[in-house]
Amino acid sequence: MTPPVWQVAADDDGVRLARYVSDRSDAAFNQVKRWVGQGKVLVDGSAVTNPGARLLAGQTVTLRMNAPRARDRSLDVDIVFEDAHVVVIDKPAGISSVPYEKGERGTAMDAIRDAWKAQGKKSRGVPIHVVHRIDKATSGLLMFAKSKKAELGLAKQLREHALEREYRCVVHGQLDSRRIESQLVRDRGDGLRGSDRRGTRGKRAVTHVEALDKLAGATACAVRLETGRTHQIRIHLAEAGHPLVGEKVYIRNYGGPVIESPRLLLHAYSLGFEHPITGKQVSLRREPPKSFMAVVESLSDR
Repeated sequence: MTPPVWQVAADDDGVRLARYVSDRSDAAFNQVKRWVGQGKVLVDGSAVTNPGARLLAGQTVTLRMNAPRARDRSLDVDIVFEDAHVVVIDKPAGISSVPYEKGERGTAMDAIRDAWKAQGKKSRGVPIHVVHRIDKATSGLLMFAKSKKAELGLAKQLREHALEREYRCVVHGQLDSRRIESQLVRDRGDGLRGSDRRGTRGKRAVTHVEALDKLAGATACAVRLETGRTHQIRIHLAEAGHPLVGEKVYIRNYGGPVIESPRLLLHAYSLGFEHPITGKQVSLRREPPKSFMAVVESLSDR
């Protein structure tokens, strides 16, 4: 039997994959989501395992029921540093650092266990303790503890702002180097996290921004965190009038031309810490991935 094939029409541009297939087949939406996760739905001949992937006009979608189960390559991670107590990975953009719902899979913690399994190591029964987080849309260095003692030691460094963390990012507009300090609150008055206007509520947040390179309508920056609040970099830069390129949330008040990007241009570039067991200083760096640099290069060529 010939597998069903559909070509995405202009009116369906941007429709999510599982919804598109469900609307064109007799299968229930949840069933289609399972098929997508199993690699049975191809887009332009390649399996796509994300049910929420948005389609583009002109793409070809094929439902191939006899396709072998696909391996989700989005969970492939590089382990940058590991010993008996600490593991640091280079997290790809698009996967969460930790599960936020019961039973949630596909997180960085799952990716670590997958990497251990691929290396022939024990992947189950080894604890993975959360030390810090980076946003789902952010790529780069992310650290976990493998023992309770290490977790406590690293958590102490985090509380005392002793972890050295530097990011690379690209912002809209021409930005000069600066220090930004504010009190961050969960709701600044419009439903979003942000700075308290009076500066009397919330948690103190300090961000150090260094302009590295002027691009076409944008600036490449190095950002050092003195504190590590949720969405701190994204909020501070947006409130300064320079939202990140690829930003989808903290950009509603920006009046300038928006630069299109397939991802948020924010990357956790370096991480420094005192090893919680040996006491030795550990300094790690990871350059931004191709998906980040491709946008930078396009802005450099203009």
